[in-house]
Amino acid sequence: MGAPHEFTMEDVKAALKSIGDQVKEAGEKSLAEAKKHGDMYAADKPKVDEMLVTQGQLQARLLEAEQKLARRGREEEQAPQTAGAMLTQSAEYKAWMEAGGMKSTQSGFVCPMPRAALTRITSTNTTTVGSPADLQPGIVALPQRRLTVRDLLTPGSTTSNAIQYVRETGFTNNAATVSEGDLKPESSIVYDLQQSMVVTIAHWIKAPKQVLDDVAMLQSMIDQRLRYGLGYVEETQLLKGSGVGNNLNGVYTQATAYAAPFALPGGFSKIDVIRLMLLQAELAEYPSTGIVLHPSDWTAIELTKDSTGGYIFANPQSLAMPQLWGRPVVATQAMTVDTALVGAFRLGAQIFDREDANVVISTENSDDFVRNLVTIRAEERLALAVYRPAAFVKNTNLPAS
Repeated sequence: MGAPHEFTMEDVKAALKSIGDQVKEAGEKSLAEAKKHGDMYAADKPKVDEMLVTQGQLQARLLEAEQKLARRGREEEQAPQTAGAMLTQSAEYKAWMEAGGMKSTQSGFVCPMPRAALTRITSTNTTTVGSPADLQPGIVALPQRRLTVRDLLTPGSTTSNAIQYVRETGFTNNAATVSEGDLKPESSIVYDLQQSMVVTIAHWIKAPKQVLDDVAMLQSMIDQRLRYGLGYVEETQLLKGSGVGNNLNGVYTQATAYAAPFALPGGFSKIDVIRLMLLQAELAEYPSTGIVLHPSDWTAIELTKDSTGGYIFANPQSLAMPQLWGRPVVATQAMTVDTALVGAFRLGAQIFDREDANVVISTENSDDFVRNLVTIRAEERLALAVYRPAAFVKNTNLPAS
């Protein structure tokens, strides 16, 4: 018995048209006879029913063929050919091979490739040739420093380009008891007008316009990274700005140098010196509200043990905030190792924000427009006023232990 004939879509459509014409012709004939005799001839009715059944089967077969064709098209779209498959299956390549192929080192074959085929395989780490990379969501960013110095200081804002304030720099108190009718003693107060200029912290980068248009996440990541860059420099400026040129005059820079109020027998440890620094500020009538250290120095203090091997200032299982001598400790890499700063931060200094950190994107810089690039700029403007330098005490040489 021979193999069954496989109907093509053209065969099915032709058969459907033929059967449809026959049904139409038989129906018209039966309708005419029914008008004459009042009913369809008994001999015509079975024939028409058979043609209607055949028509239904052909329509079902046609629908199945169309569905298979659509699925095949989708599968081809989902599994596009690689560059190698396109080359070996092209009619030009087959003709070239039939003509002798590579006969000498001077002969060759050029097959044009669409850009998608050339860029489809972008990773060499796949285990299956031609398998697309499994791109994970998000961006693995570089680490960021925890910024804390701003939170220690009193916040403020300004609409000017400079902050001026009057600082009391001297007070001679000659108050005393006097007899009736005697000349009263005179005291004196000296004031000095201080000025802190608003400075700008800024930077910029270039980026392809298409990347920012197509990947919204990347644009937000750039915004975040640029803002962090501003905060990183701001932290150093608030703490150790030199005050020279376009630099803030930092809190540590203006702080009073440490001078031990008294000597302790047997030498000093880090913990001892920090307590004496707190005392120095208290003797100046400015009780300290915080301590700033490098993380390495704070770790050395936390690891201090007693004679039994127990930790003095730390409990490895505790989640308590870092504290020393009842004051919170801020550990930041903006401080140098073996240095320390204590002070009445809220009372002694204030930040004035002239312009909050912002990110601006432009295509009008240089030749960005013709190169499809964008320039992304981030900047902020602020001033720092250190009202009372005596409220801060700095130490540039903490003991080693």
